[in-house]
Amino acid sequence: MSDQAFHIAALVVYFAAMLAIGLYFMRKNNSLDEYMLGGRGLPPAVAALSAGASDMSGWLLMGLPGAIYAAGLVEAWIAVGLTIGAWLNWKFVAPRLRVYTQVSENSITIPSFLENRLRDTSRSLRIAAGLIILVFFTFYVSAGMVSGGVFFASSFGMEYRTGMLLIAGVTVLYTLGGGFLAASYTDFVQGLMMFFALVAVPVVGLFAVGGPSGVAATVREVDPALLSMVGGGASLLGIVSALAWGLGYFGQPHIIVRFMAMRTLGEIRTGRRIGMGWMILAVLGAIATALVGVAYFQQNPGVTLEDPETVFLLLGQILFHPLIAGFILAAVLAAIMSTVSSQLIVSASALVEDLFKVGLKREATDRQQVMISRLAVLVISVVAAAMAWTQNDTILGLVAFAWAGFGAAFGPTILLALYWRRLSTAGALTGMVAGALMVGIWGNIDGGIFDLYEIVPGFVLNLVLAVVVSNATHKHHDEVTDEFDRTMRVIDAGGSAEEENAPATA
Repeated sequence: MSDQAFHIAALVVYFAAMLAIGLYFMRKNNSLDEYMLGGRGLPPAVAALSAGASDMSGWLLMGLPGAIYAAGLVEAWIAVGLTIGAWLNWKFVAPRLRVYTQVSENSITIPSFLENRLRDTSRSLRIAAGLIILVFFTFYVSAGMVSGGVFFASSFGMEYRTGMLLIAGVTVLYTLGGGFLAASYTDFVQGLMMFFALVAVPVVGLFAVGGPSGVAATVREVDPALLSMVGGGASLLGIVSALAWGLGYFGQPHIIVRFMAMRTLGEIRTGRRIGMGWMILAVLGAIATALVGVAYFQQNPGVTLEDPETVFLLLGQILFHPLIAGFILAAVLAAIMSTVSSQLIVSASALVEDLFKVGLKREATDRQQVMISRLAVLVISVVAAAMAWTQNDTILGLVAFAWAGFGAAFGPTILLALYWRRLSTAGALTGMVAGALMVGIWGNIDGGIFDLYEIVPGFVLNLVLAVVVSNATHKHHDEVTDEFDRTMRVIDAGGSAEEENAPATA
């Protein structure tokens, strides 16, 4: 049996498992709340690994190891920024968002929460937020499909479009059928796969290169600067830009929606510990993989690495039996597919809950809403696949741009909505739009201060304008004040399920 046959067998098992999960949860979606948010029933471990897997994508297994392999630990600053941002997100956003979204008319999307929180009767805030999510995530999904096509082309010699359609088809099938719960539980499995792969490859690799001392000595032979986080031409602006990636977490809808879906406030601390433990070990595994790779290929000059971003894949194929190497390949697919499925659900929720239902003159039944949501997943998938039909690097480049766009558009708005009583509709809308526009403008100018990652000016502009405009336009609203106070009481009391589900005070 050839190595490729073992690899294909592993991928078949993986695909079958993902489809089985989707089929299992297909029968558990009887309402829009269940299809889009899982009925707020996610256990902490599932929420934690789902958030991590949908966040990291192929960057964790290919992008980060490749960057460190090529340039050294100076590229690890982005991992530091993301880890800090993820912890702050779990600590300060997760508890309040979980409680506040339920207190505020059981909001199941970020746009609907902002509308309900601020009592925006014009619906402009909800529509603007829904459009931002829909547009950016369609590009995001398309980028994931491109990544899948490239993966199959490079790993199996498959035609790009065939590989793209294969990964798109499997992901869409389990997401279309099982909705949010299928996306979350497949993310959980995919997160475990990514974790074990990122631990196994560097640990086994250490034995092949003489242990930690062997890695350090060999890497120094190649270039001592590879082991420095401030060497290799690192600039203060570059380090700040890398750390600033952490700001994006507060505004990523596909990540923070996991907080909204957790069972109770009391389980968020458990989720944070699991999620951060997973993330720290996974990131360290990715960094270690790169350094082990530098040592291995230096010690074995007969083995060549053509593309630094494939260091994880090539080490996995060298160090393990072909069947195990096949599951390591599947872990890369898991990283890609977990992100795509999460983004499909959030995009569909924006299309149905925040745009379609706003213009609908009559209330659809639960069955009709679920069917419409599945149709939305299919439509968005077809559009994204059409965009990815011709491999286009500009689409992949939009991933970093979209992270900044979401972080700058929604990050300050979410924080202010959760922590500041005086936020107004005009302030939230002005800041959100200005933040997104600033990212678009700043990101297309090069040189000098414009080399700073565009999320920083976008985030700051949103925050400043939201505060200034809100102070100028804020009007007292009894229901808004009562909701804010009730949310704080539930959080202070530890958030029992009974309190969270109690009727709101008038």
